[in-house]
Amino acid sequence: MNLIALDQWSKEDILATIALGHEIKQKPEDYHTAMAHKTLLMLFEKPSLRTRVSFEVGMTQMGGHAIYYNISTSPLGKKESIEDFARVVSRMCDAIMARLFKHEHMEILGRDCTIPVINGLTDFSHPCQILGDLMTVEEHKGRLPGLTLAFVGDSNNNVTHSLIYGCARAGVNIRVGCPQGVATEPQAAVLETGMALAKENGSEVLVTHDAHAAVAGADVVYTDSWMSYHIDEREREQRIAMFQPFQVNSELMSHAKPDAIFMNCLPAMRGEEQTAEVIDGPQSVVFDEAENRLHIQKAILLKLLGLA
Repeated sequence: MNLIALDQWSKEDILATIALGHEIKQKPEDYHTAMAHKTLLMLFEKPSLRTRVSFEVGMTQMGGHAIYYNISTSPLGKKESIEDFARVVSRMCDAIMARLFKHEHMEILGRDCTIPVINGLTDFSHPCQILGDLMTVEEHKGRLPGLTLAFVGDSNNNVTHSLIYGCARAGVNIRVGCPQGVATEPQAAVLETGMALAKENGSEVLVTHDAHAAVAGADVVYTDSWMSYHIDEREREQRIAMFQPFQVNSELMSHAKPDAIFMNCLPAMRGEEQTAEVIDGPQSVVFDEAENRLHIQKAILLKLLGLA
């Protein structure tokens, strides 16, 4: 079993992994030898803070070992094919976590590895982040089904796609508020799949070009960077102007429920996708969200290796 994208996981898989994350967070000492004599290969093509630290610390705290492998110093995809790489490391390691640019390369790893493959991020999908996010929502709200999450800002990205899949599977309504246009809206195929999954689980997926309509009565307000890794810095001023109506500020938050929580997967730019008074204010749970990456990564590893 792999974790490549959340539409490939069942509702039961998602909820069980989140429940395990809560258990690990509450009783970490019960898992301090759970990964004894196990090795995780961590493959990085994109830079990382939370992904690397959470997986490496998680393996250490559970008695295992993590290897950091920077693709910039690797022949992967150049002198050595991804297929051959997958076959070699499958004979040496117990699992692979990869953070790659191209989603199709992740799919090749998942196809050709004989050990579990975990998607630490691609240009299309970020399932580990969203499992941690849903854990955080449940931690603060006491449930998932029936809640409404509003995502506002740039929505043609890995976080939005995985939120659509994860929320739909978990029975959470998701409203996406973004500028109109193919470049800024969730991909059509993701919406089609997400709507079908939502129908199965009694929730809904909605896209709107009005930030206030997206946030109205929401339990969770979520945003992400307007300048993803692949965006040219020369586009900053144009993008800021385009996304300004979707900035999460105190006025926009006032349209959500009074007890709504604010989330950002980080890194965050105060004054761009959200203002300082929101991210540093009492409704913000961004640092709980960041911490929970550690606990959910442990749960993902244990689930995929059949150790919990």
